[in-house]
Amino acid sequence: MQLQISDYIIIIVVIIALIMAGLYYFNRKNYKKVIESQDFIAANKMTVQIFVIDKKYERPTDKNLPKNIYEKLPKSSKLRKMAIIKAKVGPQITTLMCDKPVYDILPVKKNVKVEMAGIYIVGIKGVNLADKKKKTIREKLTLAARGENKK
Repeated sequence: MQLQISDYIIIIVVIIALIMAGLYYFNRKNYKKVIESQDFIAANKMTVQIFVIDKKYERPTDKNLPKNIYEKLPKSSKLRKMAIIKAKVGPQITTLMCDKPVYDILPVKKNVKVEMAGIYIVGIKGVNLADKKKKTIREKLTLAARGENKK
């Protein structure tokens, strides 16, 4: 008994359908986790003034994060680089984490008012993020052509 081309096509279509169903299932599961974490962040965020000492983009280790926080991180987060910020919050120096857009505009050696949820910096208060983010050459040329380039 020999398999024909149509049999191969059917097998490939079934395998692709199974892969797509698996990806859909895991995507829905992860989406629910993201929604829960966003709700938690929104419920627990508060505005705090910090003095940013240093900021780095590196892999989390038990040396640059508190031990209990490092142990709770998922394995996937331990393998990739994260935005880690050393800052003085009140009288103590702590290690904080944030997203890439916040990391890009966070000034070093300055006092900044930020929204925090635990050790996670959610946003910066009193700073227009659109003006402070780094612009690509294309964006700069477009602004210059319009005459909107202000410094």
